[in-house]
Amino acid sequence: MKKNLCWLFLSSFIFSSVAQKKDPLRTADFQAQEIWVDSIANRMSVEEKIGQLFMVQAYSNLESEHQEFITEMIAKYHVGGVIFMQGTPKKQALLNNGYQAISKIPLLIGFDGEWGLDMRLKNTYRFPWNMTLGAIQNNALIEKFGRHLGQHAKRIGIHVNFAPVIDINVNPENPIIGNRSFGENKVNVTEKAIAFIKGMQGEGVLANGKHFPGHGDTAADSHHMLPLLNFSRARLDSIELYPFKKTFEAGLTSVMTAHLNIPSLEPDVNLPTSLSKNVVSNLLQEQLGFRGLIITDGLNMKGASNYANSAAINLAAIIAGNDLLLIPQEIPASIALIKEALNSGSLSQERIDFSVRKILKAKYWAGLQKYQPIILANLIEDLNRKEDEVLHRELVKNSLTLIKNTRAIFPVRNLDKQKIAYVKLGDAENDAHVNMLRNYAEITVISDDNLKGLIQKLKPYNLVVIGFHKSNAHPWKSYKFTKEELSWLQGISKKNKVILEVFTSPYSLLQIKNFKNIEGIVVSYQNSKLAQELSAQLLFGAIESKGKLPVSIGATFKEGFGITSTDLKRFQYTIPEAAGMSTQKLALLDKIADTIISEGMAPGFQILVARNGKVVLQKSFGYHTQDKIKKVRNTDLYDVASLTKILATLPLLMQAEEEHRISVTDQLADILPFFKNTNKAELTVKEMLSHTAKLKAWIPFYKATQDSITGENLSNYYRTEKSKEFRTKVTENLFLKSNYKDSIYKQIALADQREEAGYKYSDLGYYLFKQALENSYKKALNILVDVKFYKPLGAHRIGYLPLERFDKQEIVPTEKDTYYRHQLLQGDVHDMGAAMLGGVGGHAGIFANANDVGKIMQLYLQKGFYGGRRYLKAETIDKFNHRYFSDDKVRRGLGFDKPQLDPKVMATCGCVSDESFGHSGFTGTYTWADPKSGLVYVFLSNRVYPNAENRELIARNMRTKIQQVIQDAIIEE
Repeated sequence: MKKNLCWLFLSSFIFSSVAQKKDPLRTADFQAQEIWVDSIANRMSVEEKIGQLFMVQAYSNLESEHQEFITEMIAKYHVGGVIFMQGTPKKQALLNNGYQAISKIPLLIGFDGEWGLDMRLKNTYRFPWNMTLGAIQNNALIEKFGRHLGQHAKRIGIHVNFAPVIDINVNPENPIIGNRSFGENKVNVTEKAIAFIKGMQGEGVLANGKHFPGHGDTAADSHHMLPLLNFSRARLDSIELYPFKKTFEAGLTSVMTAHLNIPSLEPDVNLPTSLSKNVVSNLLQEQLGFRGLIITDGLNMKGASNYANSAAINLAAIIAGNDLLLIPQEIPASIALIKEALNSGSLSQERIDFSVRKILKAKYWAGLQKYQPIILANLIEDLNRKEDEVLHRELVKNSLTLIKNTRAIFPVRNLDKQKIAYVKLGDAENDAHVNMLRNYAEITVISDDNLKGLIQKLKPYNLVVIGFHKSNAHPWKSYKFTKEELSWLQGISKKNKVILEVFTSPYSLLQIKNFKNIEGIVVSYQNSKLAQELSAQLLFGAIESKGKLPVSIGATFKEGFGITSTDLKRFQYTIPEAAGMSTQKLALLDKIADTIISEGMAPGFQILVARNGKVVLQKSFGYHTQDKIKKVRNTDLYDVASLTKILATLPLLMQAEEEHRISVTDQLADILPFFKNTNKAELTVKEMLSHTAKLKAWIPFYKATQDSITGENLSNYYRTEKSKEFRTKVTENLFLKSNYKDSIYKQIALADQREEAGYKYSDLGYYLFKQALENSYKKALNILVDVKFYKPLGAHRIGYLPLERFDKQEIVPTEKDTYYRHQLLQGDVHDMGAAMLGGVGGHAGIFANANDVGKIMQLYLQKGFYGGRRYLKAETIDKFNHRYFSDDKVRRGLGFDKPQLDPKVMATCGCVSDESFGHSGFTGTYTWADPKSGLVYVFLSNRVYPNAENRELIARNMRTKIQQVIQDAIIEE
């Protein structure tokens, strides 16, 4: 009786004390809330009230025996809550609906979803861990993260999500908190927690601050033992309790009491803080004034279960002041013991009623007064939304932290001067990272069984990127280097310039004793696919580093440190929604692709779509040939035919214009004196670029080297082996007489001009531009464009003469030539004139993949700037992207094709702006850029396979139909 009176006195004191504090469980319609609570509480039996105090553990991946057990707990013992553990969303939803249906009072459903439902449920979304989020400087993103988590929880019927962890992780050796904490800085942790709480509770899901009074500074795991925190009360007030106080003020609705041994709070060294009245009642409720729901940590954990038998533990937790018992064991025995305590007077009915009313208030707060079963339709889709991935990308992007950047090694610039190797450390996969790196530059992966051999292999490289990859399975996985890996890291960094990328906890860096020889260090926190991809983009300056360390790395790199890197305006790679486009609408391209391939318009092709500098689609379809043996890959090269004009010749002409070497107003005789006394002498560069120079469309030069009757190549022009006299390679085993190039230019000089004025597309001008550029710069066209543009751009999969650099199997076959070369063309230029020039023509000869074509188009869209370097002046781009003969109904700019003026002649889908520009190619290629929409579109195919008679792709306007789909995929803003 004496104990009962003590509780009544204490509870009266607590109630009067906390009454002055804000009640986080009180709703806006609190009068209706009170009526609902009263209506239920007043008719409940003692057994029903006791049952409300239990939240039992349920699984959706166990057999019927487990389901029967949970059903019994609800129906017979009146448990008021269920915490779902492992399983699948649909099974959990079904069980949830079933369990709710048999409960007289709606169940409070709990869940551990610190980084998303993926923490427990398969086929659900995973966001980053708290340590990753702790590096983010924009807390609005954390609030948004909380909202998304709340929406997911609400969708699957969860009312309380046991998150966030608000422990301050000041101990790097903490085995269970670590990555689950926002970091070591109490202010940063608190601000992140409040933002998260605001977001999730704003969606009607109770947040849960854990683990009170603070589990951050311990090297023990309460799942296995009772951790000791031997700190003074002053220290606890200053550090551990700080985020709890602040989140209580911010309206946190529930808190979790931890199983800890803290002598300064509870003198009984065997009594966990979760079972301590000194901690739960005196500290949490009386002193800190918390009026929300108080929930124990799992009572099956060794930190609690080692104290006594389960029934005694459950009773002790109630007496201590907890409202809800999480994962209690031995329910029937516990109910019996609690009833015995009530009968003996050691526990009062008022104490039980106090917690029951709070639990009912929490249920009302979560909307259970209007309970509705979970709708199963579209459940998986609703838990894995595109907007979740957009947010995930923003979270990771904003977390990446650059902590060392000696001599501005980061981001990587001057790609023409870099020879980059990649070395992997750690035991987890790194494919996503390497694949993304290769979108930017040529990367060679180097490995060896011993350090000496590795260092030898790295000698040719002037930059080594080392990726340390550890498991991303869960946040308490090992993050440490092995002794061998540390030795290798130091050995490599002594010999080479090194950028270290850490795809695991920043605490891993504590093992490195000397950072002197490591020029660049990036902390990416996790080894997720997204972290790997975005870190690669960061390394090449496609995005900026914005993160700050949430924990200190000894005295070398302090918490809060981070270097902001430069955005070099290189391509980003993302999803459509991140660039204001619709994945669903772009999916229509798959149907068009099926039509193209099934109807034989082309064996296969590549498509790239970018918007505002963000690549949102980079996809390959079909096969190299119609035998369907080798699938097209994004890295494969196509003969781009006339796209060569704007990918090679045009940028060089623009640069020559800026350097006053060749002006658009120059006449042909000025740039090629050989034409001085010809009928072409006064043709201007402007006229030739806009195809108004009255030049013939083309000249079949190769026919002059063939027997006019048989069509066989004449032996006085060709040999099957290369020699001094016959050194111009036309294709495999076919070499043209070396001086025949002069004959080609003579034929152009002697060719008649067209009589009619106006527009006529012609390749001939680009033969002339090639010669003029080579004369001016004293270098071959292929070398010029490679040195001046491709190499510095990191466009390593574009260029002339691909067989000199690439394996033949990486090049898509173009045509089975039966009229000139009499063989399969694979890696040798399709265009006959360009072939007769040795594969290097001003009008044809470039091979590329869609990604590198896109880089050139993005360079144009960015008015000559890309990758931190200005290649061309903005005014030069504008000068060439302009119609000078539109009055004569000429749609062309200077080199660039432009949207049609005549609606009967379709150059585009008719859906692009007048400022847009691009080009098409005979082999089935097409590219277009639109400054107004920010779109870049690349289509590469070998529609001429097996032969050029295959014109359906062009006749049916498939390339511009695709363009229309892309344009329609822009989401209205």
